[in-house]
Amino acid sequence: MRLPQARLDQVLDRFHQVEARMGAATDGAEIVRLSKEHAELKPVADAVAGLARLRAEMADLEAMAADPEMAAMAADELEVLKDRLPDMEREVALLLAPRDADENASAVLEVRAGTGGDEAALFAGDLFRMYSRYAQTRGWRVEIDSVSEGEVGGYKEVVATVTGDGVFGRLKFESGVHRVQRVPTTEAGGRIHTSAATVAVLPEVEAVEIEVRDQDIRIDTYRSSGAGGQHVNKTDSAVRITHLPTGIVVTSSEKSQHVNRDKAMKNLRVRLYDLERQTKDAARSNARKSQVGSGDRSERIRTYNFPQGRVTDHRIGLTLHSLPQILEGDIDPLLNALIAEDQAARLADLEAEFGG
Repeated sequence: MRLPQARLDQVLDRFHQVEARMGAATDGAEIVRLSKEHAELKPVADAVAGLARLRAEMADLEAMAADPEMAAMAADELEVLKDRLPDMEREVALLLAPRDADENASAVLEVRAGTGGDEAALFAGDLFRMYSRYAQTRGWRVEIDSVSEGEVGGYKEVVATVTGDGVFGRLKFESGVHRVQRVPTTEAGGRIHTSAATVAVLPEVEAVEIEVRDQDIRIDTYRSSGAGGQHVNKTDSAVRITHLPTGIVVTSSEKSQHVNRDKAMKNLRVRLYDLERQTKDAARSNARKSQVGSGDRSERIRTYNFPQGRVTDHRIGLTLHSLPQILEGDIDPLLNALIAEDQAARLADLEAEFGG
């Protein structure tokens, strides 16, 4: 893709403007805003400057090639640079392509048992363990916000905050219905059952980004139910918040009512923010049908087949025969393929914008 020089110059000009304003700014809020924009622009500006240097060097070598004494040496060096050029142009194009503003955000991970009764709850537990193991390999922190355990293990529902750099960008394509095909431990006849769990990955947002009015919410306290033993709440400390305009309900069931209220409010803001995102995503998907997934949380995205030891992602037609490793948290082969597909779609958008 031949990127227009005017677009590249525009990026560098904006980067230099932000740098100059950062040196002169005295207002705290403006400094924070400029610092954030500078951090976002710097990798793009560095890549654009690197591409400009490469193109300039190629132009010099082409001029040298006109000199008979330098022609052979110049031609060899020019071939090396020509080999590097497509990769550098693709890197810059990806940085310029429209990207998710929440790419680097932490995320709220929600896993819920779907159809399949106890087996679905066990599968939800397997999925949550898979994501927890993956988070551990990347140095992310997983903190459970609320949990409802299954009767024979696993989870009816578990909500956790996954904190780290780039969490949402890596996990955002996991949202949807995950289906499992296996023989349940309770099945005496050895018949394969199909059950499901739903996963939602929502970007964590700052409190200032979403306003929640007091008159729009109802807060209830109740006694949390659990598996029994010393961890059962003895007082009505669990908190349920209902957002009246949208009907969204969030809960938190730690031991402290104060902590629960804070966690529930945070999760409410996350869900309201995600509602806005879904509206925008739906509008974008009408214009771009090639994106990974439709954004519909009811879409069946993946099947985990135990008898054959395979995992199939239906959105990109990818099948991997490494189910045990994937359930142990080795999900990068899936995530990398999904991200690559999304990058290809974003590059196609950029190419269309530049007229091919």
